[in-house]
Amino acid sequence: MMFAPLESIKEFIELMNSGETIMWVLFVLNLMLWYGLGYRYAALTRGTAGSVRHLLDKHEINGEKQPIRGMLDYAVIDAISAKNEANGILQDCRDYVYDALFPYYMEIGKYSILIRTIALLAPLVGLLGTVTGMIETFDALQTSSMYSQSNSISGGISKALLATELGLMVAVPGLILGKILDRKEERLELDFEQVTKILSTKDSHEM
Repeated sequence: MMFAPLESIKEFIELMNSGETIMWVLFVLNLMLWYGLGYRYAALTRGTAGSVRHLLDKHEINGEKQPIRGMLDYAVIDAISAKNEANGILQDCRDYVYDALFPYYMEIGKYSILIRTIALLAPLVGLLGTVTGMIETFDALQTSSMYSQSNSISGGISKALLATELGLMVAVPGLILGKILDRKEERLELDFEQVTKILSTKDSHEM
């Protein structure tokens, strides 16, 4: 039992080596994909529930610290600070607020292109591995005896199709989870736009 993890690692390495370079490329793409998905999931945590207007009112209460639960809370605090900084300098604080929120726009969009690219690229890399494996299989048949041809065909095709399977295993979660996270990004962008609009309108009314 103590050597079970080592045996599993050895079997994994043998499996990856059976597909040669393509399998390792897909493995690296899979690691990059899940890193990007995990990062975006953490970054796209909205935070305090409720409407943006209510959240702005809570954070503008003097002398009362509100709990920070996610991206929108941090964005609201920075936007309010930018609005206060703009008071007395500009009649419209929209530019100040937008500048404060710009890093958050960049943060919520981070790794989105990477995820989409990997989700589209992985099946193609898997297909390339399959085609390469099939070519090698048919080349090997030319030098195989009639007795061993059946084993050569079944074993070669099995290894070739493994690359396609792994490519699909990388792509499908990337497409599904990527779309879910893209929707969360869109909702946060709408929240940021609402923050900018409310603070700018409130500032103009005060003036």
